[in-house]
Amino acid sequence: MSRRVERLAIIGLGLIGSSIARAVKERLPDVMVTGHDASADVRDIAQTLGLCDAVIDDAAGAVADADLVILAVPVGGMAAAASAMAPGLGKDTIISDVGSSKASVAEALGHALPGHIVIPAHPVAGTENSGPAAGFASLFDGRWCIVTPDAAAPADAVAALTEFWEALGAKVDVMDAAHHDMVLAVTSHLPHLIAYTIVGTASELEEVTESEVIKYSAGGFRDFTRIAASDPVMWRDVFLANKDAVLATLQRFNEDLTVLQQAIRRGDADKLEDWFTRTRAIRRSIIAEGQDDPAPDFGRKH
Repeated sequence: MSRRVERLAIIGLGLIGSSIARAVKERLPDVMVTGHDASADVRDIAQTLGLCDAVIDDAAGAVADADLVILAVPVGGMAAAASAMAPGLGKDTIISDVGSSKASVAEALGHALPGHIVIPAHPVAGTENSGPAAGFASLFDGRWCIVTPDAAAPADAVAALTEFWEALGAKVDVMDAAHHDMVLAVTSHLPHLIAYTIVGTASELEEVTESEVIKYSAGGFRDFTRIAASDPVMWRDVFLANKDAVLATLQRFNEDLTVLQQAIRRGDADKLEDWFTRTRAIRRSIIAEGQDDPAPDFGRKH
């Protein structure tokens, strides 16, 4: 007999948690949703917005009788959140998450919740905004959700989690946790680190005043600032949790940057054009996969 998710508990009601709640209300209206956030202010906002059928003041109470619990908290807070909710968990409850680092999350949840069904997952979706008011039901439409079960995870539980994310509009892929962390270090973590660095460097250059940085940010710098506006706590935890993969990827990036630096210094036009031609093809492949808007200027309305 296949598992069904009839009662969902969301721990953490920020951008991702609130978007899950909204998507469930829209696409799985028969699923009962309870929510909890460690912040009383966030709980009050979630209650006012009507995100959940019930917003509970304590984590253990929120997960009582849940078929599926999703931890939507920063990866550095997974262990504490899991420990707080542990007394309320049933033995057959599926525990998952939405963190951007998977090996560290699997280890933290395994230690905090021994004997429970833990299946980490990562919906590769988000915006630079945060908080319960920032969520929206269509956030996961056409986006990938990567599920990283270990070998002992019950097949019917993996299937139930897969079906849940597909019902919210996501495409699901199953992957080894360590492989996920290397892939995301390349596609997400390193780009964020670069964006934080570029924006921080620009703000510190004495030759460029803050007013000029803002005034002339209609080009590439503006797009880096969007990424660099992402939740500081979440990304602090991601870099620390996935440091090995991030550092390995950063080393390769530094080597490639040195190659381009040398090409510019030597006036090697062919090298630069070949590199830029190859990277433009990658952009076109992303559009062909439906992972971004092909409209000029990323589809921005002007």
